[in-house]
Amino acid sequence: MAGPGARWKRHIVRQLRQRDRTQKALFLELVPAYNCLLEKAELLARISEKLQPKPNDVTPATLQGPWEEESGPDSDLVPSSSTLRVKWQEKEEGLRLVCGEMAYQVVAKSAALGALESTLEQRQSTLAALQARVAELREEQARQTRQVDAQRALNVAQRAAYEALRGRARLQEAALRRLEEEARDLLERLVQRKARAAAERNLRNERYEKAKQARMSLELKAAAQRTVSISESPNTIGDGIREEGKTLALMAEPVSPKSEAGEKWLRTFRSASATSLTLSHCVDVVKGLLDFKKRRGRSIGGASEQRYQSIPVCVAAQPPSQVLDVLDAHLSEVNAVCFGPNSSLLATGGADRLIHLWNVVGGRLEANQTLEGAGGSITSVDFDPSGSQVLAATYNQAAQLWKVGEAQSKETLSGHTDKVTAAKFKLTRHQAVTGSRDRTVKEWDLGRAYCSRTISVLSYCNDVVCGDHVIISGHNDQKIRFWDSRVPCCTQVIPVQGRVTSLNLSHDQLHLLSCSRDDTLKIIDLRVSNIRQVFRADGFRCGSDWTKAVFSPDRSYALAGSWDGALYIWDVDTGKLEGSLRGPHCTAVNAVAWCYSGSHVVSVDQARKVVLWH
Repeated sequence: MAGPGARWKRHIVRQLRQRDRTQKALFLELVPAYNCLLEKAELLARISEKLQPKPNDVTPATLQGPWEEESGPDSDLVPSSSTLRVKWQEKEEGLRLVCGEMAYQVVAKSAALGALESTLEQRQSTLAALQARVAELREEQARQTRQVDAQRALNVAQRAAYEALRGRARLQEAALRRLEEEARDLLERLVQRKARAAAERNLRNERYEKAKQARMSLELKAAAQRTVSISESPNTIGDGIREEGKTLALMAEPVSPKSEAGEKWLRTFRSASATSLTLSHCVDVVKGLLDFKKRRGRSIGGASEQRYQSIPVCVAAQPPSQVLDVLDAHLSEVNAVCFGPNSSLLATGGADRLIHLWNVVGGRLEANQTLEGAGGSITSVDFDPSGSQVLAATYNQAAQLWKVGEAQSKETLSGHTDKVTAAKFKLTRHQAVTGSRDRTVKEWDLGRAYCSRTISVLSYCNDVVCGDHVIISGHNDQKIRFWDSRVPCCTQVIPVQGRVTSLNLSHDQLHLLSCSRDDTLKIIDLRVSNIRQVFRADGFRCGSDWTKAVFSPDRSYALAGSWDGALYIWDVDTGKLEGSLRGPHCTAVNAVAWCYSGSHVVSVDQARKVVLWH
C-alpha cells in the first residue's frame, strides 16, 4: 500500500503546483503593467508640480528668458504651458481611468485569489485528512502484514506437522498393508490347514469305515459258515447264540443272552441251512447300511444340507406410478439396493462404505440401522431368505457378512485379488457365492468362512445369481455362464450382445433377466436355454457397468433404470413397453428393487438419492 499512497500524494502536489503556475501566469503581466503605471503616474505628478504656476509669478511674456528672445524666429514651434497643461490633464485623466480599471482588476484578482486560497485551505485540510487516513491505512497494513506473517508462520508449522503426519500415515499404511498381507497369509494357511485336517479326518473316517466293514464282513461270513446242532443242550445252544449276539452287536441293539437263549429254546428248531441263509441275509443288510451312510455325504458329520423356507410372493403385482418418498441417503453415489423377505426392511449400499437399513412405514422410509466396517465401496447387497443376515460385495477384494441388529461386520470373506462385484446367498443355509474382477467365482461356507470352491473364468464377473444347484454368472466378455455345484466345469454358455451388467432370476427359477451395455434387457427361458424376448426403448441407456434390472415378484414386468434418471417398465407377456417414470432422479439410476409383496419399488442413483415408488 505504500507505493499507491506515495503516488497519490505526488499527484496532489503536482496538481497544486500546476494551479500555482496557472494563477501566477495571470499576474505576471498585470503586476509589471501596474508598476509601470505607478511609475508613470509618479512622473506625471512631478511634471505637474513643476508646471504648476505660482501666485507671484509674472506673465509669461515677462518671464521670457534670454533663451526665448534668442529663439525669436522659432518661438511658434514651442507649445505653450496651457497647451501642455491640457495635454497633461488629458493624460492624467486617461491614467486615472487606466488606474481605476487596474484597481478593479486588482480587486477582482484579489477576490479570486482569496477564493483560491480558501480552496487551497480546503484541499490542504482534505490532504491532511487523507494523510491521516493514509497513516491509519499504513498502520492497518502493518497490522495485516504482521497477521499475514504470523499466519504464514502458522501455515509453515502446520505444513510441517502435516508432512510429519503424512509420513506417519504412510508408515502406518505400509504397516497396515504388511499386517493385512500377514493376516491374509495366516488366514490362507489356517484355511489350508483346516482343509487338510478335514481331508485327513475324512480319509481316516473312510479308512476306519472300510476296515470296519471288512472286519464285519469277515466276521459275518465266519458266523455264516458255522452250523448249529439240534442235539446240543440248552446251555450249549445259549453259548452259540451268545457268540452270534456279540458278532451282530453292530447291526442291532444288544440283547440279553439268557433271554435270547430262552426264546431259542422255546421256538421250533431250525435246520443248519436255514440258519446259514439268515446270516447271509444279515451280511447283505449291513453292507447296504454302510453304503447308504457313505452315500449320505463325504463331510465329517455327514449331515444333509439344510434349506431355507421359501419366501411368499404376490401373484399379481402392479407397476409403480407415483413417488412416495425421496431421501439423500448416502454421502456419495448409491450403488446397490435390496428388499428383505418381509418387504418392510430395505438395505442400500453406496460408495461411502456404509450400508443403511430402512423401514418402509406408511409410505415413507425411516432409518433403522447403519452397518459399518466395510473396507471399500459397496457394489452389491443381499438378504438371506430368513432376513437375518446381510451380505455385501466391496471394492476391498472381499465380501462381508453382517447380522441384522449388529453394526459391525460378522465375517469377512477374503480370497479375491481384485474388486468383488457381486455377492449372493444360496438357497441352502450357510452357503454364498461371490464374483470378482479377478476372473473368479467363489463358493463359500459361511459357517467356517471358508472358500469351498473357486471357479476360474476368462472374463470379469459383473453379477451372479443362484438356483437350487446352479450358479449363473454374467461377464464382461458378453457371455452368461452356467455352473452346476455338483460338476466342476461350466455346463453352458449363452452369448449376448454387450457387456452383462446384471442378472435376475425369477422366483420359479424358470426365467433369467439380463441387462447389458447394448441398452437391452433379455429374458432367457432356462427350460430351453434360449433367449425368449429382447426389450428395447427409445431413450433407455445403461448408465454404468453395474446397472441392475429386476423382475416383478410375479414375473409379469421387467424394470430397469436409465442414464437420464427415468425408470422403464416392460410387460413380459406382450414384450411391449408398459411406460416410463420420470421423477426426482436427475442422474443415472444404478439399481432398482421390487419388494416381494409387489407394493413398492425403490430406485437409487449416482446423486445419493433413494426414491420410494408405489
